[in-house]
Amino acid sequence: MSPPTRQGFAIFGAGIFATEAYIPALAALGKAAPPLKAVYSRSAKSAEGFSAAAVTALGIPAPDVYHDGENGGGVDAILARKDISSVLIVLPIPVQPSIILKALQAGKHVLSEKPVAPDVAGGINLIEQCRSEFQGKGLVWRVAENYEVEPGIQEVGRLIGNGAIGKVIGFKACILNYVSKDSKYYKTPWRTVPEYQGGFLVDGGVHTIAVLRVLLPQPITHLSSFASLNKEYLAPHDTIHAIAKASSHYSGTLEMTFAFPTTSKPVSAKDAYVVTGTEGYAAISIDGGFIKAILTTEKKETVVKEKMRGVELELGSFFDAADSKEGIEPFGNPVDALKDVAFIEAALKSNGALVDLGLLVHGLE
Repeated sequence: MSPPTRQGFAIFGAGIFATEAYIPALAALGKAAPPLKAVYSRSAKSAEGFSAAAVTALGIPAPDVYHDGENGGGVDAILARKDISSVLIVLPIPVQPSIILKALQAGKHVLSEKPVAPDVAGGINLIEQCRSEFQGKGLVWRVAENYEVEPGIQEVGRLIGNGAIGKVIGFKACILNYVSKDSKYYKTPWRTVPEYQGGFLVDGGVHTIAVLRVLLPQPITHLSSFASLNKEYLAPHDTIHAIAKASSHYSGTLEMTFAFPTTSKPVSAKDAYVVTGTEGYAAISIDGGFIKAILTTEKKETVVKEKMRGVELELGSFFDAADSKEGIEPFGNPVDALKDVAFIEAALKSNGALVDLGLLVHGLE
């Protein structure tokens, strides 16, 4: 008797990241991924383009195309299909929460792109509703934060946690991004006039907070920050300067901007993250598709260099969890993803006042 046919999955969203990150990740997974059955986009053109790209890269039959408008089928038509058990949601930030709920209500497993929601209040409502309606029903919902699962970040976090640089006494993150009006990401209509706080700071900034979440042995609990806008086309904000405290153990600083004036960066910013300990330090950079780190003490130097594979690993882990396989890493926890949003939101609103991050997400643990 032949084994039962494995149910497939659909992708909601056919934009830049879905095409340039998800398709290569699926190609790397190969047969470890279930069959891609369908793709949805708001426009027929983008859905058809994604379907064609998937055929070429994955060597699969063309995924069915769904879109808004006349004869497009839309989201509901995909969710009604019995041969689709999982959906990957790669849609604009403001619309994702409603689609997450709709997919779970249809009995589908869900992997939704970061951030978990546009703001903390919306994220809390989403998580509480999901717990109320779907807990115990065997459905998987994970948030796709690829930096959280990067092997290089994970390895450095393990080394720091195991005392490779002694007891942590401080940290810094310096993230300098140049975004021009010609950037392919800026030209995305929903990013050009964002309907959510912080613009690129929320969209891309949660990656930075996720990295700190993995690197630091204790969670960040408080911050004081100032936010500013330096390039009008990046409204509402493009820069954050913050001082943050991790539990009662140590503090650090964060400089994050998407308004850097040049594509080149100063030598002092080569290491995007530095974690200082009582016996040494770890300097971590993300460059050219690699995570690079040097952990240095008076007695030893440890070098970590890992190719970035986060999207591939988060997809594979999600598919395994959806298939109820045992021993799956618990990546993509929506509460952890919400804490990343809470940091950015607090940094945007602090205006120098001390903010207790725990109060923002109180009661969700």
